Amino acid sequence: MAVKILDTCINCAACIDECPTEAIVDEDDNPTGEEIYYVYEDKCVECVDHFDSPACAEACPTEECIVWDEPKEGLTLHADRGEAGSDVVED
Repeated sequence: MAVKILDTCINCAACIDECPTEAIVDEDDNPTGEEIYYVYEDKCVECVDHFDSPACAEACPTEECIVWDEPKEGLTLHADRGEAGSDVVED
C-alpha cells in the first residue's frame, strides 16, 4: 500500500522535500482537484530500502496526516477512499 495524505494536510511542503522518489505533488498538481498534496501510488515505495519509515510522515508537522496503514476512525483517505471530510466506512 502506498502512503496516503489525509484531509488534515496543511500544504506545508515538508513531505515533498523529503520524498526520495518524488511521488508527492502539491495541490496545484493534485489530479483529484482537491486543495491538498497528493501521493502517486505508482511512484511511492513507502521508503523501503531508503528509511525505516516513510520520510514524508516523519517530516510532516500535522499529526496523523500521512498514513500507510488504515487511518483512525473518522479520518478520510484521499483519492480512492472518498471526498475530503467524509466519514470512513468500516467494513
